[in-house]
Amino acid sequence: MIYILQKAVSRPSEESDSMEESKADASELLPKENPGPLPLSVRRAKQLISLFTMVQNPNMTHLKLGEVVVLPPLWIRCDGSDPEHTYWLGAEPLKAGNKIVGINLYMVTCDGPTAYKTCFANLEELKMQHKIMHHSSVVTTKGFAQYELLRAAAIEDTIVEPESSIYVDITWNTVDKILETPPLISAATLNIALEPGDPRSPVYQLYRELQFLLALAEGLKTGVTKWPEPLEPESAVELVQEFVADLKKKLDGSWVSGNRNGMEKIRCDTEAVDSSIKSIFSERGDLDFAEQLWCKMKCVSSYQELIECFTLILESLEHGEIQPWIHHGSSSLLSKLIQQSYHGKMEAVSLTGITPIQMLLEIGLDKMKKDYVNFFIGQELATLTSLDYFISTSVDLQEQVHRVQKLHHMLEIMVSCTVLLQFKHESLFPWTQICIKYYRENPLDEKHVFQLPVSSALVKKFYQDSHPEVWKVDISSGHGPKEVKTTWQVSTNPPVEHMMSNNTELK
Repeated sequence: MIYILQKAVSRPSEESDSMEESKADASELLPKENPGPLPLSVRRAKQLISLFTMVQNPNMTHLKLGEVVVLPPLWIRCDGSDPEHTYWLGAEPLKAGNKIVGINLYMVTCDGPTAYKTCFANLEELKMQHKIMHHSSVVTTKGFAQYELLRAAAIEDTIVEPESSIYVDITWNTVDKILETPPLISAATLNIALEPGDPRSPVYQLYRELQFLLALAEGLKTGVTKWPEPLEPESAVELVQEFVADLKKKLDGSWVSGNRNGMEKIRCDTEAVDSSIKSIFSERGDLDFAEQLWCKMKCVSSYQELIECFTLILESLEHGEIQPWIHHGSSSLLSKLIQQSYHGKMEAVSLTGITPIQMLLEIGLDKMKKDYVNFFIGQELATLTSLDYFISTSVDLQEQVHRVQKLHHMLEIMVSCTVLLQFKHESLFPWTQICIKYYRENPLDEKHVFQLPVSSALVKKFYQDSHPEVWKVDISSGHGPKEVKTTWQVSTNPPVEHMMSNNTELK
């Protein structure tokens, strides 16, 4: 815990409020902007820091403060009005056991914005200032740089998600000059946050399929289902009628391969994926009857249409007009009815209430689970055992849907790393394990920033000719509790929120 001290936002008096209300001004209709955190003057902040250190000093017995209680660190927002442009002052009590043994004082100064590197300090000057201030003869330096990879790698018609970000943080020892490019021996970490749903994503069609699955799950919970707008030229009922007709022809031997311009080819969303990803997210060739039916019915646009589709299927099964095959181990209600139809006897199912919605949700879940498993195992990024948590049927349907969402989020990340950043299997495999471990232990969080270790050599092509978003050098001396540090940093955004900036690019 820390204390942050800032100026209180004053509220207008009731009198001024009544005067303002009497003025019929159109500007009053506009929303008031939040002024944000307000800083104190540097002079006042220094006074408060002095008081804080005084009451934390156990040697100030003449103040008769009694037993000193160790307070959390104090940070004060400053307005930068002094010659050094100070924007933060901080004080942190140091303790040994329950006793205070000293106080660390911090001062954060900031200048800018500037577009010219010539305005920056010289590294040797910074090191000399540190030595003089802290009376040290030997200093060490450590560099840090952050680059935005999503913008650097973005090309037309690829994944550029507005709510997503991919950064790489790079650290290295021994800095030779300000704004130097990190050496290849640096340690690097990929920070990736990808929110699904961008229409330009190679797996966007699968995302849409998942959204319909979520709508069905929400309908089970609330009793109100949000049906998608019809996008196909044929309705779901027409597609199912054609599907059943083809199955009947197969059963009586009159079906001919290649009829209806290849209608035997399953209309599955994975057909629509971008050509750049077909090699890694290929269409499954083992779709059973229930999965093929899902591909026809995922465009269903009303509850009545849903009932008509299932009525047609159940009547065909009951009369023995079709004898479809299904994957072993499927636990959906439709799969059980199909198995019963093999023996000429099916239990009666009332297509009322939530039953049809649940039936469609079950076959959609089965199909999408196999899609994701097919990708991760096919790309040798995971084993069936490691994915068991995500495809388990031992939990209720709502939790199963939640876990499928996790699978999709992991898929989006791995596809982005493969297609956009062109990383290879040796990087993707350990990253997949990190994502699997996180989602086995945490709920779905599409804003979560996954931190994935990466060789700086692998990402050099993205940053070697780019300006960093953040670049800093730490100059240190001393060891342990006696270590002191001076940090110099440049960034494209204001380092403190109470400082304005125009995000000027370096020149």
